[in-house]
Amino acid sequence: MSKVLIVDDAAFMRMMLKDILTKNGFEVVGEAANGNEAVEKYSQLSPDLVTMDITMPLCDGIAALKQIVGKDPAAKVIMCSAMGQQAMVIESIQAGAKDFIVKPFQPPRVLESIKKVLG
Repeated sequence: MSKVLIVDDAAFMRMMLKDILTKNGFEVVGEAANGNEAVEKYSQLSPDLVTMDITMPLCDGIAALKQIVGKDPAAKVIMCSAMGQQAMVIESIQAGAKDFIVKPFQPPRVLESIKKVLG
């Protein structure tokens, strides 16, 4: 069973993703509300996959992504973006993200992305 860390400053978004994941056989091992927490929890939990919101307070998703990939070049991170964040999506892919999903989340698209990234 693949272990997933969900990172989003909105509790509602984390809950939606957690619901999609747990119903489809993934184990959500942790949640984080900002980039600093994400980096800390990644080190503690060593998840197989991270879903990372781009826009968050304190430390945004791209900064957190760079720190995680810096420590673990094999990290599998999927960015979550709102519509109209194309430039940030491109920046995050260049920084090492494996894919991105757009809010509002469509379960089939979320699962397709995760399966693709986890191989």
